[in-house]
Amino acid sequence: MSFDNAYESLLGHEDSHWAFGTGFSEALSGVNREFPVGVDREDIVAYCLMLGDDALIFSQRLSEWCSRAPELEEDIALANIALDLLGQARMLLTRAGEVLGKSEDDLAYLRDERDFRNVHLAEIDCGPGPGGDFGTTIARLLVFSSWRLALFSRLRGSADPVLAAVAEKGLKELAYHRDHAAQWTVRLGDGTDESHRRMQAGLERVWPFVDELFATHAVEARLTGVAVDPASLKSEVDGVLEAVLAAGGLSRPADTRAARVAGMAGRDGVHTEAMGFLLAEMQHLHRSLPGAVW
Repeated sequence: MSFDNAYESLLGHEDSHWAFGTGFSEALSGVNREFPVGVDREDIVAYCLMLGDDALIFSQRLSEWCSRAPELEEDIALANIALDLLGQARMLLTRAGEVLGKSEDDLAYLRDERDFRNVHLAEIDCGPGPGGDFGTTIARLLVFSSWRLALFSRLRGSADPVLAAVAEKGLKELAYHRDHAAQWTVRLGDGTDESHRRMQAGLERVWPFVDELFATHAVEARLTGVAVDPASLKSEVDGVLEAVLAAGGLSRPADTRAARVAGMAGRDGVHTEAMGFLLAEMQHLHRSLPGAVW
């Protein structure tokens, strides 16, 4: 398999890994890329950036655990989850870039902080490094994957053929991500006093950012039949989280909400302090050596 385009893995090759390969020239070879009739392309671009940035930024966070996870098997598992999300990001950013006249690399490495549209949950600093904690990373992965799996399950029916195809392809991966996080949550919650304490503390750390996942943005509201209204996902995701926490003997944190700036959050390009540091590391090489490929 050549991996000469970001969409090749949608064509039925079970052994493909989306994130492998760079420098493709025909981004949508073999995939229907027509836009739905009567739908604003700019809104579809904005929506692709939302979902693509969620995956890209969280992939970057998970990759920080390479060589630092508590065991070798988990080091590999987190790296593979990061690659799955990077693959989703590649295709969603490619879809947006076709309209914007930019490549996936342009959108990943050459946008400024205010141009990213990911939710805060994907960007907050949970580790490794000072203050980083494995339990917090597992708590974030549990919430994120439960939410994204529910979203992609509905997105399969999107009127946009690329969004529908990306969702269909991503379901199996996201189901694994959720299962992996759930198993670790139960293992830590029902383990030693220390593992229980740290798992509960991880949930407390990420919970203020959960509310944003279910807030309907104006772009999503306009894309009837194309996007998924995140508010419609809340009961399903809550049910999954309640079941996992109960199995691990953990308590659901209070439904607090992280502070916003004039009511705006990640979908509006308003980010936490952690985002600037994340982008400085992620974009440094590309900006230092413009046009470099490998």
